[in-house]
Amino acid sequence: MNMDTIGSRIRAEREAQEISRNELAKAAGIAATTLSNLELGLSKSSTALHKIARRLGVHVDWLETGKGKKRVTADAVASVAEIETRPGYVRFDVFEGGAGMGIGVVNDDYPEVVQTIEVAEWEVRRKLGYLPRPGRIQLITGRGPSMRPKLEDGDIIWIDTSVDYFDGDDYYLINVGGETQIKMLQKRGDGLWVVSVNTDFPAYRPDADEVTILGKALIHAGLRKF
Repeated sequence: MNMDTIGSRIRAEREAQEISRNELAKAAGIAATTLSNLELGLSKSSTALHKIARRLGVHVDWLETGKGKKRVTADAVASVAEIETRPGYVRFDVFEGGAGMGIGVVNDDYPEVVQTIEVAEWEVRRKLGYLPRPGRIQLITGRGPSMRPKLEDGDIIWIDTSVDYFDGDDYYLINVGGETQIKMLQKRGDGLWVVSVNTDFPAYRPDADEVTILGKALIHAGLRKF
């Protein structure tokens, strides 16, 4: 197998350890199709790469470049354990996103992780009504004016990544033409429309193959700026 790409190294390690694609994708908090695209070279990288590396027990630098140490040593594992989530809390990655302006993310699930936060389990249950499995919920910082007043610039939105399909008129994290945005999707007689709350931004109907749904945006559970 050609080991010159990130995807080929992931696949080789996954298969050598007899880990299924679904199992690795679940550990990384991404869809199996996303992992498949990465392994096939259809995606060049992923913001979930550090989670993939952790599950495989390899250094993320090795996955990215094929150079340097491959296996994570016992000392490295111990250092990771020292920053594990405190009891009674849930740890989330917070991604930098766009709610009215694109941010140029192509062939990837989410933009760059800008911080990691811990939220008390009781607060998660109050917001969502349940305690999600690891990786299901991601947090993204909304940017831009197009979703005002429903979503203000800098608000943090819970994204349910288990919903990567149209699940009725609602708010979603979508990728349109390489730009990641938080928008409402509405099914109309002539197709699926992308709608902003702010009426200064007109609704539009993209081609079906231009829209990728990355998750449902749980606007009702939004958090104000940290």
